[in-house]
Amino acid sequence: MNLKEKKLSSDYRFNGRIINLRVDNVELPNGKTAEREVVEHPGGVCVAALTERDELLMVRQFRYPYMQELLEIPAGKLERGEIPLECGKRELIEETGAHADDLHFLGELYPTPGYTDEIIRIFWANVTYYGDSSPDEDEFLECERVPLQKAFDMVVSNEIKDAKTQVAVMKLYCMKKSLAEF
Repeated sequence: MNLKEKKLSSDYRFNGRIINLRVDNVELPNGKTAEREVVEHPGGVCVAALTERDELLMVRQFRYPYMQELLEIPAGKLERGEIPLECGKRELIEETGAHADDLHFLGELYPTPGYTDEIIRIFWANVTYYGDSSPDEDEFLECERVPLQKAFDMVVSNEIKDAKTQVAVMKLYCMKKSLAEF
């Protein structure tokens, strides 16, 4: 069966600093039409950075839509034309002051495919040295070191609710576990 939908028209309803909102009219596989609301987002990057003690560098910050503080791995929005690997290095330094020589690609995450085209690229790295952090002027962060095993347990117990952090922690934990068995 053909599942593809064909875009017939688009109407931009909002153009913002981070996102745009458009409403598309589409033709469904059965020939009928429907509307699709799409949030356009440039995408982002997150980095699961490990210290020499197998601790994840994490940031605690207030997330306005949820009106609560969340514990997350360093992450940020891609700038237009920016290479994801470079964005990951930049965000790691900005948010934690940590530097990593090599970032390793763990995959992509589609956070909410029902209404946004955002793609988050996931990396992991070993921290090589530390410098000063330099968060954006509207970012207020507390950097924390969390042992990988504890971060895994926090994901399982739902203490870490951020999706990108959950996926990155689980992937890195499983990867390290499978390598340790060899």
